[in-house]
Amino acid sequence: MRPISFKWHRFPPEVIRHAVWLYFRFTLSIRDVEELQAQTGRGGQPRSVRCWVNKFEPLMAANLRKRRGPPTGRWHLDEMVVKIGGKRMFLWRAVDDEGEVLDMRVQQRRNKGAALRLLRKLLGNQDVRPEVTVTDKLASYRAAARDLGLTDRHQPGGMRENNWAENSHLPIRRRERKQQKFKSRASAQNFPATYAAVCKVFNLHPT
Repeated sequence: MRPISFKWHRFPPEVIRHAVWLYFRFTLSIRDVEELQAQTGRGGQPRSVRCWVNKFEPLMAANLRKRRGPPTGRWHLDEMVVKIGGKRMFLWRAVDDEGEVLDMRVQQRRNKGAALRLLRKLLGNQDVRPEVTVTDKLASYRAAARDLGLTDRHQPGGMRENNWAENSHLPIRRRERKQQKFKSRASAQNFPATYAAVCKVFNLHPT
């Protein structure tokens, strides 16, 4: 893992780490974190907390991804509607059956092309091929699996069979509400990806 440097920051590393932990462990706004830090005499200004989150969030997430082992062979794929700048889009996500987020993509459509892009990226980025891919009954998954030669590993089902993917949406929904929707496509893509990596480790009782 690459060590994270806190050089040139006015506050001690433990204060910065605690602020970032609060932001990811609980559904708090930047202002909430700043007020909690101030109560203990450890706080900075909201601009400082936002800077810490923006800077250290991707570094922590990258280190956590390097530490995790290979995914299990059972992958759960699902898509959720997100509003970005008032426009309806889809956040496509894949998790294994231990709740580890494998990948996610923000896309404009909910069709075969979108499913293919998610699956191709998944297959290219993972060290193992799936034993089973569990999805809902969306026909786009079936068509994409056929094109990629995964038909024998594709298991379409209902919400109950795909609970891992459905439940993994919940923390993102809570954070989306707290942020009052995502403001841009980049924030909708980048924030959930890093948030998933960090939140899973910090949360001792995941949903």
